Amino acid sequence: MFPMNEQTIHFDNTREAQDLAGYSPEMRTRIQDALKVRLTSRDTWLKIEGEEKDSNRAIEFINTLRQARNRGVALRDQGILYALEAFCGGRKADFESLHNDRIDVASGKAPIFPRTIGQCRYIESIRNRDIAFGIGPAGTGKTYLAMAMAVSTLLKDEVSRIILTRPAIEAGEALGFLPGDMHQKVFPYLRPLYDALYDMMSPEEIERQTERGVIEVAPLAYMRGRTLNHAFVILDEAQNTTPEQMLMFLTRMGFDSKCVITGDLTQIDLPPNKTSGLEEARRTLSEVEGIAMTELTEADVVRHELVQKVILAYRHGRSAPATEPNGETS
Repeated sequence: MFPMNEQTIHFDNTREAQDLAGYSPEMRTRIQDALKVRLTSRDTWLKIEGEEKDSNRAIEFINTLRQARNRGVALRDQGILYALEAFCGGRKADFESLHNDRIDVASGKAPIFPRTIGQCRYIESIRNRDIAFGIGPAGTGKTYLAMAMAVSTLLKDEVSRIILTRPAIEAGEALGFLPGDMHQKVFPYLRPLYDALYDMMSPEEIERQTERGVIEVAPLAYMRGRTLNHAFVILDEAQNTTPEQMLMFLTRMGFDSKCVITGDLTQIDLPPNKTSGLEEARRTLSEVEGIAMTELTEADVVRHELVQKVILAYRHGRSAPATEPNGETS
């Protein structure tokens, strides 16, 4: 039995201590179990007790989180868990690499960082390709990171406008019967895009840029016949496009533009007899030079960890063979 070792980390202020040691009881237990130490925090210090090699490893883990925080990374529970898994799995360098991929958005708004290696690949695909697909389940940051890249690109004057579009599947693209102007008609369908945008720009700036046409939102049907030059274009919920709509959208791309197409092939709302345009595009365009296809998985989910479990449960449930009452599989 190795002798117990006690070490103390002192933080610069109470805010730093809260971010790096103010864990919930459940989180504290998970960290202690994974690192084989006992943690005690008070005011601006954190005491670590355990065998020397374990307490040294725990200090290294906390210092890794501290470096991430100093670069501007918001340390939420899911991010800490991802760091813990990477650290314990010998992938510390993977976690550290996330902090180097910073996306700067509007002044006064926190920079955006990828939280998984899959998200890193997705961001790089957007940077390096003019057409990039982000395909994966809910909560993997497909739309959010695309929006961050759009805002960053606009603020660098690399494009002159942002165009956001979704297929308004619930209204069958026939929005004329709805009350209000165009913005009021399409807002319910584009709300998730706005939610992300408000994290990255002030409401006043969004309103001003929308009035000037620098930020444009429209249902997919309104893209027909246009050529989109000098624009960053995001097609969200692309699993609900038909093949004809997808082809129409992709051929709208003009000079000095980027297109990002996001979607979740497990949540297709099209009629059963309709093929998803996203599904067809993945098959047809995967080998086309200049087009990137990034597949995100449940490992890239950055919402509550139960979302990962829900996705896995549904995936396994759907793939399991049906069982007859007599116990035989159909």
